[in-house]
Amino acid sequence: MNKIVFNLMAVTLLFLWGCEKRDISELQELEFPANGEVFIDDFTGDLAYSAFGGSDVRAFSIETRETYNNSQRSIRVDVPDANSPSGAFAGGVFYSRSGRNLSNFNALTFYIKANQAVNIGQIGFGNDLGENKYAVSISNIPVTAAWKKVVIPIPDPSKLTVEKGLLYYASGPINDRGYTFWIDEVKFENLGTLLPVESSIMNGTNTSITTFVGVTSTVSGMTSTFNLPTGVNQSVNLSTAYFQFSSSNPAVASVNAQGIVNSLSAGTANITATVGGVTAKGSLRINCVGVYTPAPTPTRSQSNVISIFSDAYVNVPVNYYNGYWEPWQTTVSNDFTVNGDNVLNYNIFNFVGIEFSSPTVNASSMTHLHINTYFPGAIAPGRELRIIVVDFGANGAFGGGDDTRHSTTITAPTLVSGRWMTIELPFSAMPNLSSRSNLGQIIFEGGDGGVMYVDNIYFFRNETAPSTAAPTPTRPAANVLSVFSNAYTNIPNTDFNPNWGQSTVVTQVPIAGNNTLRYANFNYQGVQLGSSQNVSTFTHFHIDYFSTNAATLRVFLISPGPVERSFSLPVPTSGWNSLDIPLSAFSGVNLSDVIQLKFDGGTGSDVFIDNMYFYR
Repeated sequence: MNKIVFNLMAVTLLFLWGCEKRDISELQELEFPANGEVFIDDFTGDLAYSAFGGSDVRAFSIETRETYNNSQRSIRVDVPDANSPSGAFAGGVFYSRSGRNLSNFNALTFYIKANQAVNIGQIGFGNDLGENKYAVSISNIPVTAAWKKVVIPIPDPSKLTVEKGLLYYASGPINDRGYTFWIDEVKFENLGTLLPVESSIMNGTNTSITTFVGVTSTVSGMTSTFNLPTGVNQSVNLSTAYFQFSSSNPAVASVNAQGIVNSLSAGTANITATVGGVTAKGSLRINCVGVYTPAPTPTRSQSNVISIFSDAYVNVPVNYYNGYWEPWQTTVSNDFTVNGDNVLNYNIFNFVGIEFSSPTVNASSMTHLHINTYFPGAIAPGRELRIIVVDFGANGAFGGGDDTRHSTTITAPTLVSGRWMTIELPFSAMPNLSSRSNLGQIIFEGGDGGVMYVDNIYFFRNETAPSTAAPTPTRPAANVLSVFSNAYTNIPNTDFNPNWGQSTVVTQVPIAGNNTLRYANFNYQGVQLGSSQNVSTFTHFHIDYFSTNAATLRVFLISPGPVERSFSLPVPTSGWNSLDIPLSAFSGVNLSDVIQLKFDGGTGSDVFIDNMYFYR
């Protein structure tokens, strides 16, 4: 054992004596190959291929007959037909397993042709099946049956010292038909006559948006334009990593390297950017108006709702919340989320369409459309908001001659600014909508180029019975005289269904375990107290009630004479309503000798009542 220990110590000492302390600055960074070739007559040895999810994995192959300048091989891509069981499009990535140093090149170039005149959806580099940090692409590339050279400029070559994504493509069928295209002689080059023209954010415009504290916004519309050796300008789409962003007022809005803007306090801030030290055209102006107030939280049960957009419910499949219907639409989306609440944010609003046609919605059993809207800016006199509901007819598809629609116009005083509006439109008031079994679109019109927030878009039917119990009272029993409540001792011998010639059918039903009065086919109804009650020492009368189909509803206190006074209860309700009515509202009634209560205003409606009591 001692010999083993001695030998180990000796080896350790020899190792330490043989080591020389080195300055970390002397260590060299790992260098990656500066090889610009991707596909000449074949792929380079470090390359691999991966198809995009949902694409036809068999779309890519190696071609030996159709090649550029009689080379040995080319890349062949067979775009599938629409509805092909093999995949919806052709797309994939050619990537380096180890990475390349491309900082000495300023463009990706290749030759391309097709078996017919088509526009290829997108080709680029920088997609590495991971972060895609330095992605660059061009879209809708016109291609014919003759070979042509394509140049994709690199906005800032100094960024590409360890790049794995060397080529990617994505293209779908045209007019539902597939086609074939070929790519050859793919390589990164240094084109000395490639000149930068300008870079842009927000598509080169000075865009202004209104936000709230806690809202995140995204810088978008990033492009760079270069003058090619042919003299033609070429614009490319590029990722945020090529830009350096800055905020004019970081206390109001900060921006990170990914172009994500966080609104921090009330005020304004301008977000700008540079590429390679050169200022990019365009900006994003943040107008933060302060703390966000959410739209009212819906209370209807999911079973009575078909939701298009709401965090309170499970939404049906939606094709899009902004179809951007050219050429007249100006509306763009800048949707935001605050504390988990998602909000549709329509900017430069003139009109916008929401489509939910895959599948369409059968709202035949629903009675209303519910929408919450908010205009943060001032509303001009005479301003209108038109809400159009579209049914796609028996064929369930847009067009075909059987579509119907109805437009409802909202004006002042319903139309207001600076607060959430609740708009509920009954289908009974939509005579031009001949059916609602294949609803497919909701359209908003009447914008003036400003901003509109939208939340809680859903179809609903009125609940004729509550699904939850009325709120449980918490007042001390010593301060309460109860007529009807599980929470207190009620006035004994009270008759809740005296025969006053009413059509109302009175029952006591359990709702979530709580005993509740139900007035079915309600027109009016009396309550005969078990004995005369002196309520003059109390201050209020409390009642919880629920009715989604009563047009009017009043409650009366009655003293001998009879002398009665009424108080109107707001109906219909969207859940349980709790009211505390000052007894002074029943002036004229002898509060020291109350003998009866009465309800009226119904026309065959359903009313539920709980927790009727006097209190001080």
